[in-house]
Amino acid sequence: MTIRLGAREVSRAFGAVRANSRVTLSVAAGTVHAVVGENGAGKTTLMRILYGLDQPDSGTVVIDSTPVRLRGPADGIARGIGLVQQELAMIRSLSLLENLVLGSEPRKGLRIDWTEARKSADELASTAGVEVPWDCLAADVSVSVRQQVEILRALRRGADVLILDEPTAALAPAQVTELLRLLRGLRDAGRTVVFISHKLDEVLAVADVITVLRHGEVVDTRPATGFSRDELVTSVVGEHVGSGEFPSSAEIGDPVLAVDDLAGISLTVHSGEIVGIAGVAGNGQEELVERIVGLRPAPGRISLSGKDISGFSVARRRAAGLGYVSGDRHTEGLALDASLTDNTIAGTHRTLGNFGWLSPARVRSQVERILTGYSVRHGKTSAPVRTLSGGNQQRLIIGRELDRKPPLLVAAGPTRGVDVLGESYIHTRLRELRDHGSGILLVSEQLDELLSLSDRVIVLHRGEVAGEVPGGPESRAAVGDLMLGRRP
Repeated sequence: MTIRLGAREVSRAFGAVRANSRVTLSVAAGTVHAVVGENGAGKTTLMRILYGLDQPDSGTVVIDSTPVRLRGPADGIARGIGLVQQELAMIRSLSLLENLVLGSEPRKGLRIDWTEARKSADELASTAGVEVPWDCLAADVSVSVRQQVEILRALRRGADVLILDEPTAALAPAQVTELLRLLRGLRDAGRTVVFISHKLDEVLAVADVITVLRHGEVVDTRPATGFSRDELVTSVVGEHVGSGEFPSSAEIGDPVLAVDDLAGISLTVHSGEIVGIAGVAGNGQEELVERIVGLRPAPGRISLSGKDISGFSVARRRAAGLGYVSGDRHTEGLALDASLTDNTIAGTHRTLGNFGWLSPARVRSQVERILTGYSVRHGKTSAPVRTLSGGNQQRLIIGRELDRKPPLLVAAGPTRGVDVLGESYIHTRLRELRDHGSGILLVSEQLDELLSLSDRVIVLHRGEVAGEVPGGPESRAAVGDLMLGRRP
């Protein structure tokens, strides 16, 4: 077997944190090879090494069955390796076509040959079996379309190996289906795909071979057909994980959130309940969340525990008892260059001292309680929060917001980028918050998550409420019909 891409005894550490330990990986040409593991298992570090973005402390990268040293991404690209990272590297103010050719624009004399650029872009998209609105700005299209362009950009640079880091984390179910179809088509055309994901059903659906990392080490590699879902879950986390489903023990109380004609939407969330918001991406969920938390001007009335907060700033709404887990952790949820400590105490820092001075002891106590209580794997708390894996960043945000026990929590994609054990853990903590008496507005593109957690589900279609159904798996068909604008 020719190893198109791989690693031999690769180790990498960041201070006291061991990201990879003697990892050996063999990816055969013309296959989809999935790499799975918990948050902090070392998946992203390994992929960065295979692409040339990082250097191993020991061990070697293997390309075409030969040990090589990649001095940087240019070496990886030159050898046919392409990387599509979890946070897409696109310039949102440029068109999709401009993003595609950026850095390698076709020329006619001193000018960019846009006719040739468009022709080659259309040919590339046709070969991949996708349709791309090339003239649209990157800021104006869905994550799935931007992701397709990232993949096409890698192919345009000559990549025949694609490394995809959590490509479905922000996609709706229909968009996931489209991406998996694209990956199968690339494999069938002879290309090689390395697929990193926490979503094990997707892994089993698309992968030919699966490698499991745990605590930076390879613990299992076998054909995907050799795993049942339960076996794969156990291999990933090292223990059996139950469904975590159990009925609410909370009594439904008074309204903690009342939205009245907010850009045409009215809804109520009571204490002691989780209300889910479902809808195909782009049907008003993001705008609804931003209006409730104060990030977007909003016609209409918003009440929090009976108090009109329509004119409040974000800070005043939080001080009044609103917790917020953003769907965009890098832009809204965290200050990436600030320390773990600063990010953990953000929003409650004024309560951790006297006369404008922070109390180091109280700060340490809160940071330790949250990071330990929510199993955030980390090095020094003085390190920038960007040094955490995506899933551990999400755990920090969840811990920071739930630790306050807010009367109302608005949670947008709370388990995005989180591994299966972390997802189960976060679901449990959200239920505990509800049973404590808080109300939760849960916005998620994962239908299973919504149906499992929610006491009732409100479906949005084209920016309006299409209907409401009880939570639970028996409502799946009804929610699906409402998402498409059909009455069940």
